Amino acid sequence: MTEPGAERSRVYRTEAIVLHQQDYGEADRILRLLTPQGRLDVIAKGVRRATSRKAGHIGLFARVQLMLARGRSLDVVTQAEAMETYVALGRDLRRFSHACYVGELAAAFSQHQEECRSLYGLLADTLARLCETADLELWTRRFEVRLLGVSGFWLELYRCVVCGAEIQPRRNAWSADEGGIICPHCAADQPGLGTLSLAAQKVLRFMARRPDSDIVRLRLSDATSSEVRALLRAYLRQVLERELNSVGFMDRLELELRQIESGASARDGQPERLSPS
Repeated sequence: MTEPGAERSRVYRTEAIVLHQQDYGEADRILRLLTPQGRLDVIAKGVRRATSRKAGHIGLFARVQLMLARGRSLDVVTQAEAMETYVALGRDLRRFSHACYVGELAAAFSQHQEECRSLYGLLADTLARLCETADLELWTRRFEVRLLGVSGFWLELYRCVVCGAEIQPRRNAWSADEGGIICPHCAADQPGLGTLSLAAQKVLRFMARRPDSDIVRLRLSDATSSEVRALLRAYLRQVLERELNSVGFMDRLELELRQIESGASARDGQPERLSPS
């Protein structure tokens, strides 16, 4: 005989963001979710059927309220109601590629059923920013910086990670292995270190400490943006001990789109040619 309340305990609600989808069987789909309580893999049965009522609510990157039933290996989606679908991400390849990147980072830095409310809120806010902003690089960098902070892997930007001396306002060295800036004195004994301009140091500190109302006014030069991107990618690769799949996808897409745009711009600048009659 089933004890009173046992059946109810098998069913629970959670808010979630869909990070990844994988087709399974003839009509099912396995979903990787980020919830405030941690990462979670579940199965949505029958969701690929044309008659499924859940399909429109649990698309990639959707923020959704779910009802789940506990299963033997995977919990089962029984109800789904979309809270935010971030439609713009699916209409623009650049926005989509950046969403793939931050989503993969969120999955990599979260643990199965380990509370991560700060990361969940950061991802939800970043997906909304990526739907609206004209500066995708800025808000992707901001996500990386804040992600390192909430995950406990933040770079040391104020004191030398070797000797502990206060970092002076000048070009300094940095090390992904050591996790921060190295002063010129200590860097002299470590050839091959990367260097970090004063502008890049200021940007990293600014993003780590200032509210979004200030970050939205940031305008980075191409050189500083590239420098900050390279440093954060190198450090994230060091922390994760691997390269993310979405990095290559994002870079290839950006290169192809720029080539297409460059070609279109060149054609627009040429006089119209009349076809022979």
